[in-house]
Amino acid sequence: MSCTNSPEAVKKLLENMQSDLRALSLECKKKFPPVKEAAESGIIKVKTIAARSTEILTALKENSSEVVQPFLMGCGTKEPKITQLCLAAIQRLMSHEVVSETAAGNIINMLWQLMENSLEELKLLQTVLVLLTTNTVVHDEALSKAIVLCFRLHFTKDNITNNTAAATVRQVVTVVFERMVAEDERHKDVVEQPVLVQGNSNRRSVSTLKPCAKDAYMLFQDLCQLVNADAPYWLVGMTEMTRTFGLELLESVLNDFPQVFLQHQEFSFLLKERVCPLVIKLFSPNIKFRQGSCTSSSPAPVEKPYFPICMRLLRVVSVLIKQFYSLLVTECEIFLSLLVKFLDADKPQWLRAVAVESIHRLCVQPQLLRSFCQSYDMKQHSTKVFRDIVNALGSFIQSLFLVPTTGIPSTTTNQAGNNNSGGPTSAPANSGMLGLGGGVTVLPAFEYRGTWIPILTITVQGSAKATYLEMLDKVEPPTIPEGYAMSVAFHCLLDLVRGITTMIEGELGQVETESQTTTETASSPAQSSEQQDFQSVSDQTDKETVSRAVWEEMVNACWCGLLAALSLLLDASTDEAATENILKAELTMAALCGRLGLVTSRDAFITAICKGSLPPHYALTVLNTTTAATFSSKSYSIQGQNVQMISPSSESHQQVVAVGQPLAVQPQGTVMLTSKNIQCMRTLLNLAHCHGAVLGTSWQLVLATLQHLVWILGLKPGSGGALKPGRAVEGPSTVLTTAVMTDLPVISNILSRLFESSQYLDDVSLHHLINALCSLSLEAMDMAYGNNKEPSLFAVAKLLETGLVNMHRIEILWRPLTGHLLEVCQHPNSRMREWGAEALTSLIKAGLTFNHDPPLSQNQRLQLLLLNPLKELSNIIHPDIRLKQLECVLQILQSQGDSLGPGWPLVLGVMGAIRNDQGESLIRTAFQCLQLVVTDFLPTMPCTCLQIVVDVAGSFGLHNQELNISLTSIGLLWNISDYFFQRGETIEKELNREEAAQQKQAEEKGVVLNRPFHPAPPFDCLWLCLYAKLGELCVDPRPAVRKSAGQTLFSTIGAHGTLLQHSTWHTVIWKVLFHLLDRVREASTTADKEKIESGGGNILIHHSRDTAEKQWAETWVLTLAGVARIFNTRRYLLQPLGDFPKAWDVLLDHIQSAALSKNNEVSLAALKSFQEILQIVSPMRDSDKPETPPAVNVPVPVLIGPMSTPGLSRPFIRTDSIGERLARYPGSEPSIITDEIEDLNLWWAAWNTWYRIGSESTKPPLTCDKLTFIPSQPFLTALIQIFPALYQHIKTGFSMDDLQKLGIILHSAVSVPISSDASPFILPSYTEAVLTSLQEAVLTALDVLQKAICIGPENMQIMYPAIFDQLLAFVEFSCKPPQYGQLETKHIANAKYNQIQLFAPAEWVALNYVPFAERSLEVVVDLYQKTACHKAVVNEKVLQNVIKTLRIPLSLKYACPSETTWKLAVSSLLKVLSIGLPVARQHASSGKFDSMWPELASTFEDFLFTKSIPPDNLSIQEFQRNESIDVEVVQLISTEILPYANFIPKDFVGQIMTMLNKGSIHSQSSSFTEAEIDIRMREEFSKMCFETLLQFSFSNKVTTPQEGYISRMALSVLLKRSQDVLHRYIEDERLSGKCPLPRQQVTEIIFVLKAVSTLIDSLKKTQPENVDGNTWAQVIALYPTLVECITCSSPEICSALKEALVPFKDFMHPPASKVQNGES
Repeated sequence: MSCTNSPEAVKKLLENMQSDLRALSLECKKKFPPVKEAAESGIIKVKTIAARSTEILTALKENSSEVVQPFLMGCGTKEPKITQLCLAAIQRLMSHEVVSETAAGNIINMLWQLMENSLEELKLLQTVLVLLTTNTVVHDEALSKAIVLCFRLHFTKDNITNNTAAATVRQVVTVVFERMVAEDERHKDVVEQPVLVQGNSNRRSVSTLKPCAKDAYMLFQDLCQLVNADAPYWLVGMTEMTRTFGLELLESVLNDFPQVFLQHQEFSFLLKERVCPLVIKLFSPNIKFRQGSCTSSSPAPVEKPYFPICMRLLRVVSVLIKQFYSLLVTECEIFLSLLVKFLDADKPQWLRAVAVESIHRLCVQPQLLRSFCQSYDMKQHSTKVFRDIVNALGSFIQSLFLVPTTGIPSTTTNQAGNNNSGGPTSAPANSGMLGLGGGVTVLPAFEYRGTWIPILTITVQGSAKATYLEMLDKVEPPTIPEGYAMSVAFHCLLDLVRGITTMIEGELGQVETESQTTTETASSPAQSSEQQDFQSVSDQTDKETVSRAVWEEMVNACWCGLLAALSLLLDASTDEAATENILKAELTMAALCGRLGLVTSRDAFITAICKGSLPPHYALTVLNTTTAATFSSKSYSIQGQNVQMISPSSESHQQVVAVGQPLAVQPQGTVMLTSKNIQCMRTLLNLAHCHGAVLGTSWQLVLATLQHLVWILGLKPGSGGALKPGRAVEGPSTVLTTAVMTDLPVISNILSRLFESSQYLDDVSLHHLINALCSLSLEAMDMAYGNNKEPSLFAVAKLLETGLVNMHRIEILWRPLTGHLLEVCQHPNSRMREWGAEALTSLIKAGLTFNHDPPLSQNQRLQLLLLNPLKELSNIIHPDIRLKQLECVLQILQSQGDSLGPGWPLVLGVMGAIRNDQGESLIRTAFQCLQLVVTDFLPTMPCTCLQIVVDVAGSFGLHNQELNISLTSIGLLWNISDYFFQRGETIEKELNREEAAQQKQAEEKGVVLNRPFHPAPPFDCLWLCLYAKLGELCVDPRPAVRKSAGQTLFSTIGAHGTLLQHSTWHTVIWKVLFHLLDRVREASTTADKEKIESGGGNILIHHSRDTAEKQWAETWVLTLAGVARIFNTRRYLLQPLGDFPKAWDVLLDHIQSAALSKNNEVSLAALKSFQEILQIVSPMRDSDKPETPPAVNVPVPVLIGPMSTPGLSRPFIRTDSIGERLARYPGSEPSIITDEIEDLNLWWAAWNTWYRIGSESTKPPLTCDKLTFIPSQPFLTALIQIFPALYQHIKTGFSMDDLQKLGIILHSAVSVPISSDASPFILPSYTEAVLTSLQEAVLTALDVLQKAICIGPENMQIMYPAIFDQLLAFVEFSCKPPQYGQLETKHIANAKYNQIQLFAPAEWVALNYVPFAERSLEVVVDLYQKTACHKAVVNEKVLQNVIKTLRIPLSLKYACPSETTWKLAVSSLLKVLSIGLPVARQHASSGKFDSMWPELASTFEDFLFTKSIPPDNLSIQEFQRNESIDVEVVQLISTEILPYANFIPKDFVGQIMTMLNKGSIHSQSSSFTEAEIDIRMREEFSKMCFETLLQFSFSNKVTTPQEGYISRMALSVLLKRSQDVLHRYIEDERLSGKCPLPRQQVTEIIFVLKAVSTLIDSLKKTQPENVDGNTWAQVIALYPTLVECITCSSPEICSALKEALVPFKDFMHPPASKVQNGES
């Protein structure tokens, strides 16, 4: 108050006072003298004070009662002029604060009187105001009186006064409280002990309060009383009071002086005890009131909701909640619940509007909302206030859209029902204008199902500027414009969201920055010391958990209601700005929920945005399923309030900007996208872009929606996965407006940026993104099943994009990413698959080329991880995928081939995984990769991978799609083997190193190291794998591949086999070669015999290869030959291996089965292989052996062991003899002996095999049909030719048994016929007497044996007879060709007469055995000449057998197949007998030849008197030559047999004589029947017989009467026969008359005549005593018969007759005495 204290001011005051007093005295001079006097004394008083006092003002104040008195009196005059003057003067005094307490009291009393007289009311008010504002002297009753005075003036009839009074009251009330605040301020340093007034029941008990506080207290208490219509305690003298005014005053106090109530318990108590109950009581009409219920029924008119009171109550409530929430927790709960109730649809419209405004005031105070949440929602058993508020807003908004049902009449209360009055009518008009464009400006509005609500701009964002809560002057409820309540509610929601999110995110940010905060943020808006509600918080050590709980509760409480409301508004919004706001709210909520980890709510908000992006009713399962849980039956039941989720209205009046195809399994119609959809889409992109880290599982919703939108808009993926607007061709049904066309590149760009920004997400969020994309892709896959529509490739493309931008941490997402893409690659829809593969291969290539840290070369695990999916692709059957895979491999090889390192097995595995059935192009591409590897990369890959290369190359060989590939792959194997050979040392070192490391690992793990061919060293294993692969190819179904592989296999083993360790040869033999032989044998024996037609295309197949069997035969031949060659050339390596004998046996077994196969080619080749291994040189002695020591030096018996196996059942005598031989050796050289024994065993094994082959192959078939297999001649020849070589090795032990076996085989072999097809090539023409090579071989074999026996020891000579038997058997073939089982053969001999028959249809032709038999015969003769005297030959009756054999051709004579045969037989017989007869005579006594003689006799008999008829065409010369042979035989008899008759059995001699006798007479050929043939008599022969007969008949040497008897016997027979012939002739001659007799008979008679003459000659020459008398008598008796023949007409007979008759002259003796020779 510096202004009033200055000396000038004081001076001025004094002057003014004096002038006032003077004026007063003037005025009152006439009418009111007392006043005048008082005024004048006053002047004096003032002057005095002024003169005396230094402190003038203080003095004035002390005397103020007196100073003021005159003016008071002046007022008492009730004269307006005087009163005004006095009041002004009093005011001046007051303004200088020179009024004391008593003076003030007096002044107030004076004013009261004036008031009661209704004088100067405005001045009064002014005066009171000045009095109370300028100083604090008025207290207690005076104060209350002053206040009452003002109140009373408020209720005058004068409007001005009323209003002024009202203002004054307000100011006065404020002053009272301001004084209190000032008082507190003065005393704040004094710490006072509060007196605890327990319960504080007495309202007057304010003893503890200081004066000003007491006044304030009393005033406030009375205000409450007044509003409550009760009598005041302090404001005595009140006459009337309005509630509205009282409420306004209460509100202003509460609003302006909250600290008073917060700092003083007494005031707090008032709030609790008085204000709150009052408010609740006053609210009751509003609560009970229901719009539409009949008004008259209310008990009192006051009970109707009354706008002025109601509105003021709400203002009070707002203040209470805002300022005193911390004191009035329970009360606020009630207030808030009331607020919520006021929003109900059945409340008057104005009430709902002010309630919404009140709520809006709360919504802009997030800290307050937070407190609600903490105090109510988070407490048990408490109303969920915060939730209710939000839900109420939601229901409110919803109710505004629901047009009330017609059943309820609109209420009369003002215009309560008016909210929709404009709705239905105006909607069509307004909404109709929306689409017209042009000049019509459209109001922003919400429109829903025909309800159209405009959006009003009511407030700036973030401030709650109320309209109706400020209408304090209105008594009647105002008319609420349409859309107002909606707009406020809308802003409530937006501010609520903005406030909450800003607050929580700010706090979250703080928590995150200072990870552990120590300073405590006050959680309550009230900063008082009484933070009892939050005491718990400070006790919490970990504040964050509490805060988080609050945040979560806040979000949980509000999200349902918010979402319901916002979704509805979003659907109804027709204004871009409103839509933007709604979307922003949804977005911020979604992000907040995400940050707090509240999944359900986050997903619900995102779902709402997603739904907004898509056309109405769009069937998108993700959205419907995810939210089904949240929005059960589309409504939430919230604390009994049912908030319905209204489904979006379809008839949204939005501008359509795009038409496209929905992404669905079944083709549906088109769908339309509006600009709002696009706006939502942008929000969605924004959300994903900015808040991707908190989206978690809701990526799925976001991406699913984006995918559908992208599809509808027709965006298609391009390279790298970015989406580009597709060509118009893509979907003819896609229509895009220009508006959206310009947006598309932007959207596409944002989409790409969205996935690019995934590189900034943390790992977990990235995984969520990947998972979402994967499941999205799975849906797209499901959708694409079973149809070939264009699938949605959004997910796959985006997976690719995401992978590419996250390459720096590819490891964490590689597995889910590639795992899914692999599934896509298996999809039946080709477009889908193609993209899956494209994405996968792009990622792999990018991953391999990316500059990782550390680089891939140092991070092998990562490299394998990157390559692994490439391998996994191999499990997919689709060829297009495999082609991509292989192209990728090819590109990787070309770019990274040098640095693949540990990735090689994977890459090679991919090539090797191509299967046969996968088509040519695939195989070709894979093979291209392999060729590249073999040509360029073998040196760069780890040696451990070489084996895989071999396997893969082998597998291509086995592919049967393309022959060239198979053959080339065999070539690659050859190249690989060359590479092994050249780089052998380095490979070996590296492999050994690797092996050692693996061995160590295996030992540490305690497992056995497992690899193929394990015991062999690793480098050898590599070779073995190569051999094994080639081995597999050798049994490929295609002959060309088999051939090529076989040649390659044997060449590699031949060329590089020397690199192998010695021990590895064991594996080569058993695991590779024999295994191969087994398989080939198996395949060959089971091969198909069907004829193969042409070999595809125009290739002709040679007849020798036209069945599978024949083609396999070639393979068998090749394989067997190869193995045999290896055995031969590598013998020095193989022999020292322990089980060489066993291997030998197996090889022999293979040779045997091949030889016995029913295929000429194979069997012949087998024998060639047999020959090859038999030419093996005898093992070298130690001196020339290679360094490898012999594998075993085992005691001998063990080695002999194998001979007891069934295949080698040799007699054991030989073994003992070897054993004996061994015993002679000193023990120094066991190895040599071992070798010898082994060697012998091997040879015997070979002999057994040979024997088995021979006996099996030549055994005649049991049944005969066309298919019977007959071994070929070359085969048999080869078989027999093996024997001599074999025999050289086994001759020491070759026994009789073996010879027998050999004989059987030789015999059978020779008996085998040949096929008529082959006969012209094998058979000599019948004229040449040539042996076939087989026959030659047989004879050679026997020759070898015979020579061996010849020089062999004595005990071998017992074999001679067996050899003779064998040869003689062959000799018989000349006459009886051998039968081959039941086989019908045609004999070559027939061809003598008709060569054409050779080609007759008979299947088989027997050979021409004649030359063979004849050669055998010659051999027999030769051999017999050498061996006739051998004991064995003598004992075994060889001679007899020879004769017996010769008897056959001799007896056949002309019937022999060849005439040479019997001639040779005769000459042989003569030769043999010339040697043999002396030997036989020599051994006559032993009886060894006894049985020979009758045989010989029969032989002579059969030959000389053959039953066969000479051929017709036999010439005279030939006949004579043949006769001379007969003569030779007779000569032999006469020189070699008969002279030695003493040593010869008598029977034999008798037989001979009989025979000679027969020859001498009956030797005419009976075959000459035709007359024209000259007579051919065997004259020479019969002569010779006769002579011999006679010579011996009458020889003087007759020793026994028996012999003589034989002779006599013979003569008498002869003579009798002559007699008969002559008689017959005479008879015939007589009968025939003139006809000549048959030539034959003529010849016979001539012969008889000649014989008679010869006989007589012979008789004459003999000693007379040797001739029997009867003989003579018989001779003489012939004479008459001879004479009778004289009549014959034939001159030859006549001349013969002459010769016969002449000798009879010697019988012309005179008759003698009767006695002759002493016999009668």
